[in-house]
Amino acid sequence: MQKSYIICNQRGGIMTNTEFECSILDYDIVKFKEKLKSLNIVLSREDHQKRYVYDFNPVNPNSWIRLRTNGKKTTLAIKDIKDKKAIGGTAKLEIEVESFIVTNEILSRMGYHPRNYQENKREEYIYKDVIIKIDYWPQIPPYIKIEGKSEHDVINTVEELGLSEEKITTLDVESIYKQVYGIDLLNIRELRF
Repeated sequence: MQKSYIICNQRGGIMTNTEFECSILDYDIVKFKEKLKSLNIVLSREDHQKRYVYDFNPVNPNSWIRLRTNGKKTTLAIKDIKDKKAIGGTAKLEIEVESFIVTNEILSRMGYHPRNYQENKREEYIYKDVIIKIDYWPQIPPYIKIEGKSEHDVINTVEELGLSEEKITTLDVESIYKQVYGIDLLNIRELRF
């Protein structure tokens, strides 16, 4: 499973982790799960994720702060979109924190108040060195995510699973809601099941 690491360059600066992932929208999830089962790819994890999303000041539409928990692990991350059309177009700087509630309070005292609260459910499967996810979000159909260590790994997995490359998107969740389904997440203060 791919983990995020903090890597310092020679001058001591922190480098971010590039996320190599894509989403496949409008796919028959029941049929896809049958395909995974036929390949002996079994469910490795199931989560109900909760997150707060915070804007920077000044607001940058391509960069935000995310505090997320699945009840067992809580992380604080900065997400930077470099290229919405590239499989490796998002950079992430992430650290594990002890408490979802306390970290939100610390951020609030520092002047970062959540723009919204979001929930989703996720199923994860491991195939070779790639993570296959099925994400369930309120108000939209579930979709597939493929995350690997490189663009090559992601594309190979898409091909090996027989997924249509025409249905691939590299849009972030907010863009999927807005551009594909016409729902503006910025106008939804709490996105819950």
